[in-house]
Amino acid sequence: MRITAMILVVALLCLTVGTVSAAPTERGGFMGFIAGCLFGVRTGGDYNAGKDVHWREWVMLVPIVNIVFAIKNGLDGSAGVTRADLAAEYGANYY
Repeated sequence: MRITAMILVVALLCLTVGTVSAAPTERGGFMGFIAGCLFGVRTGGDYNAGKDVHWREWVMLVPIVNIVFAIKNGLDGSAGVTRADLAAEYGANYY
């Protein structure tokens, strides 16, 4: 009974989520919402500006594995790695 009620509530919430025209590249909407919720305002804004979510950000959703990449991200930050450096390494489509 609880599972059925929960499924109905989730279905109703999904139906009430409207599309949001956030950028001229027609990004935004539900995926812009997910990018902003899960990865933060900077990634959400970059996604709406036409950039893709990088695999290093997706990995942060995986328990235990995310600790390793959180440390790697922290080491990159302490080393002074900038967006330009990341764009040179991974491509301008992400940064």
